[in-house]
Amino acid sequence: MSGDYLVDTNIVIAYFNKDNIVGKRIDVANEIFIPCIVIGELYFGAIKSRNRIQNISIVDNFVSNKSIVNCDVDTAKEFGTIKHQLQSKGKPIPDNDIWIAAIAKQYKLTLVTRDEHFREVENLFIENW
Repeated sequence: MSGDYLVDTNIVIAYFNKDNIVGKRIDVANEIFIPCIVIGELYFGAIKSRNRIQNISIVDNFVSNKSIVNCDVDTAKEFGTIKHQLQSKGKPIPDNDIWIAAIAKQYKLTLVTRDEHFREVENLFIENW
C-alpha cells in the first residue's frame, strides 16, 4: 500500500461537494483507501441530515468501489502508541482521528486531510488537498 493515499472525512466531504482540487487529485491517484472510521463518520452525517435517504445513497455509491481499510490488533497497538504520545505532549486529538492516523501509519499511507491537529502525530505523512 506504500505510496497511496488514505483520505480523511473532510476530504471525502469536499469530494462530495465537487471540490475541483480534491476531485482531480482523487482521479489521478494511484489508489485511494478509506478507513472504516471515515465511513462511519460519513454514515453518521448522512443519517442525521435533512436528505437522509439521498445522502446515504451517496455514501453507499462512494464506498462501493473503494478500498476499505479496517482495524486490527496492529492498528490498536498504533492507536495506543499515538494516544500516549499525544497525551504526553498535552496535545490530545479526537479518538476517531487517532484511529485514522493509526491506520495511515500501520500501512505507511499518506493521510490526506484538512485537519491541522494531525500534525501533532509523530512520523505521520500528511497532505492537504
